[in-house]
Amino acid sequence: MDSNHGPRPLILVSNDDGVNAPGIAALTEAMVRLGDVYVVAPLLEQSAVGHAITLRDPVRAFPVDANMGRATRVYGVQGTPADCVKLAIRELLPREPDLVVSGINRGANTALNVIYSGTVSAATEAAILGIDAAAVSLCDWDAHDYEASQEIAFTVAEKVLEQGLPPGILLNVNIPPLPLSSIKGMLVTRQAHSRWQESFDQRVDPNNRPYYWMTGTFVNLDEGQNTDIAAVQSGHVSVTPMHYDLTAHDFLAPLSEWNWNR
Repeated sequence: MDSNHGPRPLILVSNDDGVNAPGIAALTEAMVRLGDVYVVAPLLEQSAVGHAITLRDPVRAFPVDANMGRATRVYGVQGTPADCVKLAIRELLPREPDLVVSGINRGANTALNVIYSGTVSAATEAAILGIDAAAVSLCDWDAHDYEASQEIAFTVAEKVLEQGLPPGILLNVNIPPLPLSSIKGMLVTRQAHSRWQESFDQRVDPNNRPYYWMTGTFVNLDEGQNTDIAAVQSGHVSVTPMHYDLTAHDFLAPLSEWNWNR
């Protein structure tokens, strides 16, 4: 995007790992190459909060002196990723952003994980509000090197700014933990079917009261083609178009044939 041909795009950057996470700093460095960047992200980690919003407490935003390159402003918010996007678009930004990018998340947001992901929910909230958005995740829970992810995020954001997205659609991007030279390319994918096999470890606190610590194993139930999981496993970047409409459209007609009149 050439700044000599009109105003630079306004880009909102958020995440669920917190405003001080290395992934959001890396994402901001990539986005300032494309536009004017505001960072509005949770003060504390909000992983796996899904699309929760804060209703019973005030949502507070604080200017943060973070190492974010050439970001215009950086705010830490006492709230969820969805709170951050709502507050940014309605109150903190000088105008409606041209693009919202969430990430770079540490860990995969493929398959069922998108339901729990605060990273994806930040982008989803933008889509709900009519803003083009993408969620970017590096599929490595111990990620330290974001160089390849920065370039992928830049490519995705640049393409979305050029092409635009249909109303209500966001892109969920998952990047394999490989050097940029080893990534085989980008594939448009579908969300794989999966579940978590969960269990609870019961323990006892010093007052002899039981509590439970949840653990789980991810189970891929989808051996089909063109899934986000398969793409990442094969060394490709997965780009999945997503929508917040959860209607099971294929079941509308069969369900309408049930006898609902007693």
